[in-house]
Amino acid sequence: MPNDTLSKHLFHWENQTIEWAMRLRVAFHIAEALDYCNSEGRPLYHDLNAYRVLFDEDGDPRLSCFGLMKNSRDGKSYSTNLAYTPPEYLKNGRVTPESIIYSFGTVLLDLLSGKHTPPSRALDMIRGKNIMLLMDSHLEGKLSTDEATVVVELASKCLQYEPRERPSTRDIVETLAPLQTKSDVPSFVMLGISKHEEAPSTPQRPLSPMGEACSRMDLTAIHQILVMTHYRDDEGTNELSFQEWTQQMRDMLEARKRGDYAFRDKDFKTAIDCYSQFIDVGTMVSPTVLARRSLCYLLCDQPDPALRDAMQAQCVYPEWPTAFYMQSVALAKLDMNKDAADMLNEAAALEEKRQRGGGRGS
Repeated sequence: MPNDTLSKHLFHWENQTIEWAMRLRVAFHIAEALDYCNSEGRPLYHDLNAYRVLFDEDGDPRLSCFGLMKNSRDGKSYSTNLAYTPPEYLKNGRVTPESIIYSFGTVLLDLLSGKHTPPSRALDMIRGKNIMLLMDSHLEGKLSTDEATVVVELASKCLQYEPRERPSTRDIVETLAPLQTKSDVPSFVMLGISKHEEAPSTPQRPLSPMGEACSRMDLTAIHQILVMTHYRDDEGTNELSFQEWTQQMRDMLEARKRGDYAFRDKDFKTAIDCYSQFIDVGTMVSPTVLARRSLCYLLCDQPDPALRDAMQAQCVYPEWPTAFYMQSVALAKLDMNKDAADMLNEAAALEEKRQRGGGRGS
């Protein structure tokens, strides 16, 4: 998807924020996507948030398939900031179709406020009739109060503590459908992007050791770098409550440790098995584990799952150069050389930005 995520346009915009009609379109498209998944027997969607919504070449919103990839057979699959976690998950560690409605409610709050607003605080404002305090100040004078009231009420219903009191995906679609009043205006116009604009060619930047290794497709050098980097880039990607330190958690961390030993010793098939045990539980997310398993797949001549892992690492940590570097190698292995070169340049640009601004390592 060439036009970034909802998070980028909503929270980190550079030229213009998203206008109200486009926010309504985003909410409607997400609701339709979830309703379609529900009708196809895939009612569980992992960790719905503004990073999961992508914009295609026309600027139309799309729901990432990564949420579906994370589903597990027993419904235990969630890894988000605890303030935004469905209350039933905190009680029993299970995700249900009603949990996804709660997560949709948090996305509605994002669209209304233009920032991450904890559900408890938002509900306090709604109950206190302080709706304007909830709204994005950039929308002042540019939206219909009646439409905003409908969306606020819908968000409130989605965020009900009792799962059975939340609306269905079909109810949500039917609520949002009448609010689509600008259907004749293309999404790319409302987003302020050029539909057919070719991305300017990125001048070749000096590459870091990781970049050099990826450009040469030197998997041995990449392995050495990932071993040395260890887990320093995972800081801040998980927030775990005391209750979550269960035996399952200890078993999961033990699986990761076994994977690390196998990875260090170049036993890549065993590393894949161990890292998969860690990933499939879904209680913690680790971009480093995904990058390491991606390399293991490449070393086992499996570029397709390697690419999926690298893309999932990007979803977990959207501006992590390593995720882009690993995608560039996987794309090159798949003979998608132009895409591989673009991804390499993107990774180098992110690395350069990080070195200028500080922050987590690459």
